[in-house]
Amino acid sequence: MRITHTIWRRVLGLMPGEIAADETGWLISPHQHMPLLLQRRAMMLVNRVRLFAFLFAVLTPMWIVVDILTLPDSLWHQLALLRLFATLAFSALVMWNPQDGQLPRAYQGMAVLFAIPTLFYIGSHLIMASHHLQGASAAVGTGYAFLPFVLMAAFAIFPLTLLENLAFATPVLAAYALAWALNWQVASWPSFGGEFWLLSLLAAVSSLASMSQLAFIIALVGQTIRDPLTGAFSRRSGIEMLELQLVNAERAGAPLSVAFIDIDHFKSINDEHGHAAGDKVLKKLTQQIGQCMRRGDVLVRWGGEEFLLLMPGTDLVQAWQAVNRLRNNGFGQRPDGTPLTASIGLAERLADKLNQRRPLVELADQRMYQAKQQGRDRVISR
Repeated sequence: MRITHTIWRRVLGLMPGEIAADETGWLISPHQHMPLLLQRRAMMLVNRVRLFAFLFAVLTPMWIVVDILTLPDSLWHQLALLRLFATLAFSALVMWNPQDGQLPRAYQGMAVLFAIPTLFYIGSHLIMASHHLQGASAAVGTGYAFLPFVLMAAFAIFPLTLLENLAFATPVLAAYALAWALNWQVASWPSFGGEFWLLSLLAAVSSLASMSQLAFIIALVGQTIRDPLTGAFSRRSGIEMLELQLVNAERAGAPLSVAFIDIDHFKSINDEHGHAAGDKVLKKLTQQIGQCMRRGDVLVRWGGEEFLLLMPGTDLVQAWQAVNRLRNNGFGQRPDGTPLTASIGLAERLADKLNQRRPLVELADQRMYQAKQQGRDRVISR
């Protein structure tokens, strides 16, 4: 395990600045990806599936002309029918355009996209196995054997993890082996072994390119969704995450709480001690909250000294307890050494009967102002 870890770290060292140390597992499995990354990657996969399907829908029927000019009538008739079925399937996939940002839906699209040419390859291989082609016909027939190599190369355009690459590449390799096995009586096994090795090598190279794309996306998303000062999520990304969490909570009938946190008398820190001192206070506040956050909680920098804490699967009572744990842990200190305090408003989608992002945040904001009016350094949930 230590050797494997060392090799993995060496490989990641070839991509300095792209992947953080705690994100290395993101290149292996999607289970550690944050919801926002999952959503954006799902949309990207769907768009690329449709783009690739469009390309195949255009090129697949065009090759019928080549078959007519070079292959025997009995052969090209069967292949043309097979191509028309494949074209219809690709055309249907072009029209498929789910906008829910769900990764399983993107997986379904990719599975169909690669299943169509894979089945076409097996079918065409069986059809041509009964014909003895020569000259130009043999050259065109040989071209059909390159379809699995085209499919393997196509993986390079999809940002996939290592496990996802294995899941999608393995059926293509299995189909290639199956096509040869079905024709085992006349198959050249040394030739098959060399071609299978080349196909596996191409799969490895395409997987590396695919994972490199994913690494770039992770780095890009990380730069755009985080507040550069505090490391909390930015307001824009926070809005996206809250919208996504509301959809998931509604589907599951689960609670979702929002805490609106505003630092008390923050303006006086900037006025009396300077903005550098204010920045230091904000960083410390984020660290303190991060220590008490539970798995799945999301901290968003909503404004200058305003933060939004999203707590999925948390009802109003649990949110009250969680926020008071934050207060007991402390938010840090002011530059003069006195404790830093905050006014907090709580809202929960089920208890407050609000399932829209804007009204839910506005209600938490109103309750935060009530906390200010009642003397600050307190939590208001009703």
